[in-house]
Amino acid sequence: MLTIYHNPRCSKSRQTLALIEDAKAEVNIVEYLKTPLTELQIKELMALLSVSAIDMMRTKEAEFKEQNLKGADEATLIAAMAATPKLIERPIVAANDKAVIGRPPENVLALLP
Repeated sequence: MLTIYHNPRCSKSRQTLALIEDAKAEVNIVEYLKTPLTELQIKELMALLSVSAIDMMRTKEAEFKEQNLKGADEATLIAAMAATPKLIERPIVAANDKAVIGRPPENVLALLP
């Protein structure tokens, strides 16, 4: 089963979900703005993605600048994502021991059966 960390207001997130649904794959939808991720969940996704915290962030969001996160350490960035879920890049799709960021949405094809 796939899990998509989804923002229904985001076109890329909707496109990624549509690809999953078109493939008839089972999917668990987590609207992470309504159900924020914990720091542990963020760390687990970072490991699955094989990225650093900054690579999983939306650095152009106003909150990134407002929180003075440029050049911050990993712990600070992870805490910021947990406190301000809007900073998490979207969508993220995870399955078993892998994950991808759906930018472009076709990245999710690597996880489909």
